[in-house]
Amino acid sequence: MESFFSFILYPVSAILWFWHKIFGAVLGEDNGFAWALAVFFLVFTLRVVLLKPAISQMRAGRKMAKFAPHIQKLREKYKNDRQRMAQEMQKLQSEHGVNPLGGCLPALLQIPVFLSLFHVLRNFHPGAESNFIFDKAGVDSFINADIFGAKLSNWITQPEAELALFGTDRTSMMIVGIPLMIIASVATFFTMRLSVKKQTDAAMANPQSAMMAKFMMYVAPIGAIISGWFLPIAVLLYWLANNVWTLGQQHFLTKKIDREQEREKAKEIEAKKSAPRPKPGQKPVRQDGKSADEESASTATATATSGKPKNNNGQRPGGRPGTKKNRPGKQAASAKKGKKRR
Repeated sequence: MESFFSFILYPVSAILWFWHKIFGAVLGEDNGFAWALAVFFLVFTLRVVLLKPAISQMRAGRKMAKFAPHIQKLREKYKNDRQRMAQEMQKLQSEHGVNPLGGCLPALLQIPVFLSLFHVLRNFHPGAESNFIFDKAGVDSFINADIFGAKLSNWITQPEAELALFGTDRTSMMIVGIPLMIIASVATFFTMRLSVKKQTDAAMANPQSAMMAKFMMYVAPIGAIISGWFLPIAVLLYWLANNVWTLGQQHFLTKKIDREQEREKAKEIEAKKSAPRPKPGQKPVRQDGKSADEESASTATATATSGKPKNNNGQRPGGRPGTKKNRPGKQAASAKKGKKRR
């Protein structure tokens, strides 16, 4: 674990150390609420870093919603040719500038952070000389800290002997752990519910997608309650802070993207209004500067004069520039004049 996540274990422990120093200076180094706030602000710091990918994720989702009907048509058209369907889908996504993996990036980046925090918290145990960025004083401070008798690095189902080693018991762990599990579960439910509400009609029209979304909306909160029995209290605090942040972030980003789309629609409407239009009764003007009436009038005049319309150079169709046409009447008259002169 340490060798695989070493690139993130030290940064995570450093952020936790930084916030504990700030809150510990106010509440006390061994105060459990100082450590709880440090865990909360560790989550907030990491989520601020991931805010830009989250915005890109939501924008990509809105773009996907725009051409969802095209995707459905491709699925119906190439339902028997999955390779061709994948190619057409990839082409459509590249044309609209959408990366389907971009939506998974924020969630994927949180996985190593969660595992790293879990590993850092597990390394706070009696007798440890250090824990990544924390020295022995930092380790002892975390071990001595508690919230209403519950130690932050212990979990409810831990053996009684290990709980006694940390100076706590199962009852104290349950008094603090169960409310945290319930609050985290409720926050998870509302987060999933809001996510389902923001799904497009085209996405929810698929029975499988709709069923999976509703399934996860109820399974994820249950998972929070079940897993809470086997997670340290500090990890439950991390989970709670993460869900609360996600719930608030969805409201904030939804309003932000909605305002962006409203501005784009307003610009499109303004561009259509400002586009030059012919006045009432005015005929559209051609690119050569002549109106349709002028063009038809000149054509009619040329037709009435010679019986054939002239082109733009004043010539009749079939004529060549710079050449005279052979006219039999004039040739006969000139021949007769020549005979008389002789």
